Amino acid sequence: MESIKILITRKFTDMYAIVKIGGHQYKVAEDQTVFVNRLSSENDKVTIEDVLLVKDDKGKIKIGKPTVKGAKVEASVVDHIKADKVIVFKKKRRKGYRVKNGHRQAITQLKIEKIA
Repeated sequence: MESIKILITRKFTDMYAIVKIGGHQYKVAEDQTVFVNRLSSENDKVTIEDVLLVKDDKGKIKIGKPTVKGAKVEASVVDHIKADKVIVFKKKRRKGYRVKNGHRQAITQLKIEKIA
């Protein structure tokens, strides 16, 4: 029998954006949940205007210099929580020096509503 080759063509028409929140860059899409460093916003809605790149539904990419003009991402604050515990362990060999510390980072859970 002959081997049949199947070519699967997938069009990436999903809209996404790269935004800058609190000094970090995140790739976000609509209806996505993102965990970011704690935001001081007490409102339920957050508008992010530091949009560095936008890919629309048609596949066109707009790159900002440094941000895309007129582009914004609307998100809603789901919850203010703490992240998992991070253990910091320091040791110096043959000196008897051992220190164990840990902390939990304060984070905010965002749900991306709309990319405009």
